Amino acid sequence: MEYNFLTYIIFLSLFLITTKLLFSKRKFKKLPPCPPSIPIIGNLHQVKQPIHHTFYNLSKKYGPIFTLKFGSQPVVVVSSASLVEECFTKNDIIFANRIHSAKTKYLGYNNTNMVSTSYGDLWRNLRRISSIEILSTHRLNSFSEIRKDETMRLIGKLAKKSHKDFTKVELRSLFGELTFNTIMRMVCGKRFYGEESDGTNAEEAKKFRDMMNEMQEFGLGSNLGDFVPLFKLFDFSGGHKKLKKVGEKMDALFQGLVDEHRNNKDKNLNTMIDHLLSLQESQPDYYSDQIIKGLIMALIVAGTETSSVTLEWAMSNLLNHPEILEKAKIELDNHIGQEHLIEEAEATKLQYLQNIISETLRLHPPVTMLLPHLSSHDCTIGGYDVPRNTMLMVNAWAIHRDPNLWADPMSFKPERFENGQGDIGGFIPFGMGRRACPGSGLALRTLGLTLGSLIQCFEWKRIGKEEVDMSEGSGTVVPKAIPLEAQCKARPIINKIFN
Repeated sequence: MEYNFLTYIIFLSLFLITTKLLFSKRKFKKLPPCPPSIPIIGNLHQVKQPIHHTFYNLSKKYGPIFTLKFGSQPVVVVSSASLVEECFTKNDIIFANRIHSAKTKYLGYNNTNMVSTSYGDLWRNLRRISSIEILSTHRLNSFSEIRKDETMRLIGKLAKKSHKDFTKVELRSLFGELTFNTIMRMVCGKRFYGEESDGTNAEEAKKFRDMMNEMQEFGLGSNLGDFVPLFKLFDFSGGHKKLKKVGEKMDALFQGLVDEHRNNKDKNLNTMIDHLLSLQESQPDYYSDQIIKGLIMALIVAGTETSSVTLEWAMSNLLNHPEILEKAKIELDNHIGQEHLIEEAEATKLQYLQNIISETLRLHPPVTMLLPHLSSHDCTIGGYDVPRNTMLMVNAWAIHRDPNLWADPMSFKPERFENGQGDIGGFIPFGMGRRACPGSGLALRTLGLTLGSLIQCFEWKRIGKEEVDMSEGSGTVVPKAIPLEAQCKARPIINKIFN
């Protein structure tokens, strides 16, 4: 009896496996090429940091589209501008979903924030709120004085050190403070770097900075439990418990901000939280506390480190190319002069400054691998079959350095954007399609104003004769491996803007 039952189980298992294999083979005749994988973990052992370099090297062997297996999760990696366009035009709706993970569950309000939520009514509502109520031109214009004030504070710090002669300065921390204070003042009206005389609450500021550091640490690697069910079931590394704890800490801090503004009797405060709470009064279902917290979390995470890292890469490239720095300074002197500090609206009209920003974003996209997408249906890319529930990863770093798209792609040449080359489809620093970054307008305003002010107000040079080290660090947002140090000296405009 036991023998017959065991035989039945074995034959049933073989039948189901064979049927699945035959069905899969008949349905998907041409899958993208795939490197050899091993049981249980698939190709995860091959995924090494920096991941964009790993995928670039694999693309040289397997082509601009190939398949990987992250445990039980099929993944398609694309490193071609034409294939990316096919993904986000012809198949845009199919790839409008996001992959869900332990991080997006615990740090993304159970996948209900704009970054990680599935494509559907909730996402459309969040996108509408972001585009119209938070990141619209009108809303960004209302916060222009905040960005100007934080830029002035940065200029003031540098001027105190370099008023008489060239002085060595470390820029990474200054850029981080600038972008974080700017976003937080827009969100809740508070500065989290600075002195108590600036309205900074030291204890509260430390809690927020510590929380942001913890969140960024979790962004550096993958959780095996997301791809190997066994690891998810037993949580061997304790990663889920740690993520849950950080998520609870994050939620408590954001809820505290929301409650503080809700209880504030001053209804004329111009912050994003106050604006969203005013909308909550008339539409409580659309503007729940969870929706508000998810929106401000996404804005803080996406809008701080990306801009500060880009500023550091831009200044590094300018220091290594003094002739480009001089040309940018001449443009500023000719069009803006030394009588007043550059304004945001003026920065957008300085073509060479904008070219420098674009070239920096090309060589050093804020996110080298675009946030993963997930296919909702079977489709084809480049003639290959891509099954439903396949993760799509786009190597923006590789596309931005493709010699078929860019002449001399490894060189820093802002002039390449003078002929509109950024419009050819191979320039995707903020993503592409309906899930592209909605905060690109804010990022470009911050970059233009800050970089323009630094060039207008100071002379710059390297610490020594050797070029600035351009090695990459690691992370979801890829910084320089070595924090940037430079020498600066105040120009005459400093005396006028600070009297």
